[in-house]
Amino acid sequence: MNKFVTAAEAVKMVQSGNRVYVQAAAATPTVLTKALSERASELRNVEICHLHTEGDAPYANPELAASFHVNSFFIGQNVRHTLKAGNGSYTPVFLSELPLLFRKKVVLLDVVFIQVSPPDLHGYCSLGVSVEASIAAIENAKKVIAQVNPNMPRTFGDGIIHISKIDCLVEVNLPIYAHDVAPFTAAEEKIGTFIASLIEDKSTLQMGIGSIPNAALSKLIHHKNLGLHTEMFSDGVIDLIEKGVINCNSKGIFQGRALATFLIGSKRLYDFVHDNPFIEMKESSIVNDTARIRKNPRMVAINSAIEVDVTGQVCADSIGAKMYSGVGGQMDFIRGASLSEGGKAIIALPSITKNGDSRIVPYLKQGAGVVTTRSHIHYVITENGIADLYGKSLKQRVNELVKIAHPTHQERIEKAYFDLVNSL
Repeated sequence: MNKFVTAAEAVKMVQSGNRVYVQAAAATPTVLTKALSERASELRNVEICHLHTEGDAPYANPELAASFHVNSFFIGQNVRHTLKAGNGSYTPVFLSELPLLFRKKVVLLDVVFIQVSPPDLHGYCSLGVSVEASIAAIENAKKVIAQVNPNMPRTFGDGIIHISKIDCLVEVNLPIYAHDVAPFTAAEEKIGTFIASLIEDKSTLQMGIGSIPNAALSKLIHHKNLGLHTEMFSDGVIDLIEKGVINCNSKGIFQGRALATFLIGSKRLYDFVHDNPFIEMKESSIVNDTARIRKNPRMVAINSAIEVDVTGQVCADSIGAKMYSGVGGQMDFIRGASLSEGGKAIIALPSITKNGDSRIVPYLKQGAGVVTTRSHIHYVITENGIADLYGKSLKQRVNELVKIAHPTHQERIEKAYFDLVNSL
């Protein structure tokens, strides 16, 4: 217990030229990152790397560029500005492979910041709502610093760490970062209804956070024996688990357990997963492993996109050449679902942006990245219907995708595509 120190004392372990990994999502240890940022005048060339994080990121202030550089494996809103400002960069990597970057010493780590539950009687803490690549980071970093928070749920699975593996502990008592459930729009409800129509009893689901996944989940109350094997989940699954709709009894692996690598939602979600053995939190190298995902029969992967071209190419990480988010686990699950017996790979998105621009496009914007190729997708869904692309020729795909574009854009999209093809 003599490892307990103040945040200011703990972050003195970080030296100029170090690389620091920060635990992701709702578990972001912002007391530590704030304390580190306050040392900016003492430090130079510290790289701070992480996936999407929640809360303020003061180290990402471009005025501190001499002290800190942000290296994002998935770009969150709080650090997106760093790429343009020059004090940040993006490293593309599948979420399934991020732990390997640490274990193979491709990315060397000096310090890792984590947030854990208080140690139990045996000295074990829990990483709670975010395991992702943190286990590999802990195993390979020279120093481990932990925020200890009584509000962090204790979860089962890989995220159990003994106090002996932690160099410094900093007591905090703060709420875990939460997202309340937002109501879904009429268009999102239509998309959810279309998604639900493709889901059979005994399917295993992968879906993320947001109104479209919640809309789809709300339509599944009469389904039976569903499973959950997903990169992350939010509040939308709670009612289905409590009603016995999601029981995970028909999964191919980890039967009887809902599998995830991180969680983000409301306090209700965090209370639900606390000490709940039905929820199994595993490292992303396991949860997002295509070879494991495909073992679930009727695996359904539901992901979103920024735009989809009429041949089925999916851009999900950038707006043109401007990086917006990251590769994440989309390809891990799209491929796993495609190879699953009876599986379905789905991209779901509104047909237009808030500005009225079409998200079904004749061709991707200049500089846009292809996260998921045209060969991988089975279905694309908008509020206007379902485009079934599996086994379809390019011309058939164009017909399918134009049909689900917004009616005001359909003719223009089709003409623009064929004008381009015929001009080559």
